[in-house]
Amino acid sequence: MKVQRSELLPLETYDARRAEVRARVLEVKQRRRVHAGPLTFLFENADTVRYQVQEMARAERLFREEELQHELDTYNELLGGPGELGCSLLIELAEPAERDAKLRAWVALPRHLYAKLADGRRVRARYDDRQVGDDRLSSVQYLKFPVGPQAPVAIGSDLPGLEVEAVLTEAQRAALQEDLAVSPT
Repeated sequence: MKVQRSELLPLETYDARRAEVRARVLEVKQRRRVHAGPLTFLFENADTVRYQVQEMARAERLFREEELQHELDTYNELLGGPGELGCSLLIELAEPAERDAKLRAWVALPRHLYAKLADGRRVRARYDDRQVGDDRLSSVQYLKFPVGPQAPVAIGSDLPGLEVEAVLTEAQRAALQEDLAVSPT
């Protein structure tokens, strides 16, 4: 479900409750974070998006309605539609020279990302072409996996040279199943 403006706390209230909100959202993220080699898939939901908007509003001291609405619109794009899982992909390579080389070598990566369903089918990620340059990939990608009504059992890449797959735990599959059950508006 898309996050609404009415769900955001005023900055003063958020500041006072930030520690408890952060602890709860970190638990939510834990069940939606999947590591596959140097790839970290963080599946987004209303809780993670709301948190990101609150953090941006806090960091940038956003008070004006149009600024807050812009942040909501931007972060709500991370959420999947009916039968979709929205996901932020982080390509985690600590060494700058290696990161630069790999982001150039892996420019085709978004076309090789998949979610594996229980029947063995691979559902390819949908992605925004603007995140991929002519010769270099961004280290953060925003993806959507149109998996239908069932959470995937694994997530991975079949890019030559980066063949990785992570089997989702029961807790991860249950969290993603919950997210699929909530229809966005």
